[in-house]
Amino acid sequence: MVQLRNNPTISNEVREIPCLDGGLPLLGHLLEFQRDPVAMLNRGRQELGDLYRFRLGPRQFVLFGGPEAHDAFFSAPEDELNAKAVYQFTVPIFGRGVAYDVAPQVMDEQLGFLYPALREAAMQKFARIMYEETSLLADSLGEEGVLDLPTAMNELTVKIASRSLIGQEVRDQVDAGFADAYHDLQKGINTLGFFLPRLPTPAHRSRDRARIQVAEMFSRIMAERRRDGASPDDFMQSLMDARYSDGRALDDDEVTGILLTVLFAGQHTSAVLATWTGLELLRASSYADRVRSETLTVYGENGSMNLDGLKQQVTMEHAVRECERLHPPLIILIRKVLKPMRYGDHVVPAGSLAMVSPAVSHRLPDLFADPDRFNPDRFGPPAREDKQHHYALVGFGGGKHRCMGKHFAEMQVKAIWTVLLDRFDFSLEAEFPEPNYGSWVTGPVTPCRLRYRRRAQGRVFR
Repeated sequence: MVQLRNNPTISNEVREIPCLDGGLPLLGHLLEFQRDPVAMLNRGRQELGDLYRFRLGPRQFVLFGGPEAHDAFFSAPEDELNAKAVYQFTVPIFGRGVAYDVAPQVMDEQLGFLYPALREAAMQKFARIMYEETSLLADSLGEEGVLDLPTAMNELTVKIASRSLIGQEVRDQVDAGFADAYHDLQKGINTLGFFLPRLPTPAHRSRDRARIQVAEMFSRIMAERRRDGASPDDFMQSLMDARYSDGRALDDDEVTGILLTVLFAGQHTSAVLATWTGLELLRASSYADRVRSETLTVYGENGSMNLDGLKQQVTMEHAVRECERLHPPLIILIRKVLKPMRYGDHVVPAGSLAMVSPAVSHRLPDLFADPDRFNPDRFGPPAREDKQHHYALVGFGGGKHRCMGKHFAEMQVKAIWTVLLDRFDFSLEAEFPEPNYGSWVTGPVTPCRLRYRRRAQGRVFR
């Protein structure tokens, strides 16, 4: 039965969803999508409006563009627009029996085990960890040199996330195999894997070996905790102590899978967002100076970073939010249409794939003035452009599947660049990089190197 949305554009007439032109036999729009997916999706939005269809190979997609269409997409029930059916490519990474391999109500229960660990007291601890790990990186860099920014942000956020979100034992093993294994798991998230997650490519074979290695490492740590009677305050222990509603405890592989789920949510996108934030702040040097001035105002008396201080860093927060708008780490979000869905005077057919593109929607000129320009002040008064609609900014998703690690990720990027801009002056070695659309999480094309020199004066953190 067709579900009617509470949408002012609904009429009794049902019209065919407009189709993007330029598709090829068999391939559809696949080649254009591979060259530049955002340009292709933006072309469709400009030519056809909020709802249109296209094909990638044999699969039909329907793009929901603009905040009203986002509302329909994110508000749809799970039996209408389904995430599990789409994200099966994550199962080899996260494992069986967790996340998108279980019924939605079980996934909700599993993620619910983690919410207590994201409370205010935990965030206080996380803020200190973010400062300490970034300071260790800064101390290791010497007086001047060249930094491979994407690599540095990936390594730093792995250390922060493993220590904050899993446990100190995992952080201690980052340089003894965990970082390499985790990197191999990351490479398992790719465009080919989206369609054929079990295809035995070199990247997928490395992914599967890494999953076994991580599971063995986590199981060894859990066994040592049980043997020693240790009970540290971290996500791993929260899951070891948790019980399902039927009273059953989680087994080691379920704990491992949920930890990997939350680690990917808290690290992979954070690394990319941190990279883009640094690049934009370097290009807008006057805004970087404002960030430094704010740092002095907030922390100048005691020179110690904390959660309360991070909350006061509005200038820095607006920069991070603007980078989420300009460079969303996930350029597309997808659901499978399980039964016909009405939007306006169109019906989205069952079996198609519904899509939202933050990379397209975040640059709509009717929402964001001069949308291609880096302008963090658009988030402050009087503009407050993101407040025009609750789905104007969707870099972290929305609705039921909104990323639970959004505040952790934003706080992490704020902490990283507060410390690094306080300690160093930076400059790009080459032109501002283009996005790398070959990766599922969209960072800049590499190499992407910064030249840095330690600042002698005006520093807050020593």
